[in-house]
Amino acid sequence: MSKLGDLGARLYRGEVGYDFIGKRKFWYAISILITITAIVALAVRGLNMGIEFKGGAVFTIPKTDASISQVQEDTERASGHDAIVQKLGNGTMRVQVTELDTAQSAKVKTQLAKDLNVDENKIAADLVGPSWGETIANKAWNGLAIFMVLVVIYLAIAFEWRMAVAALIALIHDLTITVGVYALVGFEVTPGTVIGLLTILGYSLYDTVVVFDSLKEGSDKITKQTRWTYSEVANRSINSTLVRSINTTVVALLPVAGLLFIGGGFLGAGMLNDISLSLFVGLAAGAYSSIFIATPLVADLKERDPQIKALKKRVLAKRAAAAAKGEPADGSGEDADGGDEDGADGTEPGAPAPAGAAAGRSGRGRPSGPGRRR
Repeated sequence: MSKLGDLGARLYRGEVGYDFIGKRKFWYAISILITITAIVALAVRGLNMGIEFKGGAVFTIPKTDASISQVQEDTERASGHDAIVQKLGNGTMRVQVTELDTAQSAKVKTQLAKDLNVDENKIAADLVGPSWGETIANKAWNGLAIFMVLVVIYLAIAFEWRMAVAALIALIHDLTITVGVYALVGFEVTPGTVIGLLTILGYSLYDTVVVFDSLKEGSDKITKQTRWTYSEVANRSINSTLVRSINTTVVALLPVAGLLFIGGGFLGAGMLNDISLSLFVGLAAGAYSSIFIATPLVADLKERDPQIKALKKRVLAKRAAAAAKGEPADGSGEDADGGDEDGADGTEPGAPAPAGAAAGRSGRGRPSGPGRRR
């Protein structure tokens, strides 16, 4: 078995683990810092909206000896507007100039042909109206709103309202970070970017739902036992699905990284950046939020429940009593109620406590969360 596979098996059995829930305040602080940075970047720098949203003209210039900077300078001088120049793979150049009408476009085309010593008929000019981009954006926002509502309803029915709220916060967290990165790096926002933003929502939810499903199973009838608190079971759920989440995210990121760094960066296909950056940042943020944000938020919300509060008091009291008697605090012996010895609390005798429990990481036997039966 590979080292990663062996680690995944040990995480699943509860032999090793990281206390995600116990250190949640640190990860909350990191997320808040990143989110504030994204919001400030968005407010100060704004988004570099593409020509599809502003309207203008796109000129395709045949291969010349002129450099990108020279073409950009000539275009800006001829149009009086900022120009974005991209060199395509066959040596031609794609020049975007916003806020140009038909008459202005014709004048710029004539002037470019003169400045670059190119046949005017070989320069293709396409006009783009801003209404098309606005229509796409409005439909995307409507689709996003409907998606959010449906997700909350589904998660509230399939799991519970706390998980629905946590998943919604995690989605907003992922979208905010992705949009903030676009503001920081200055990449163009095009309809492809909007498609990428909508696509990452599904990936973000996937990892979150996997952890939630494990948590739902592990916390079934949790109040009928006195071995583990809800936060410890939640932490166990994250650890048991950690390697799966990492593998899924890495496999998804590899092709997107190829588009972004090789296609868009090394090969110069700048149009690939429109969608690949949103996918790359969104996938990474989604994997992060499912582990460090969504499930810890569920634990925080759940710990406010009176029954879960009472359970925590019973668990801690039992551990304190066991420690005073010099007995194992993981409940591997007889518990204070006489229930652990025969598994009356819904757990296997001798099962290790989840990562983050006060004690009991011996790893003896296959773990089973509260509510599971042999």
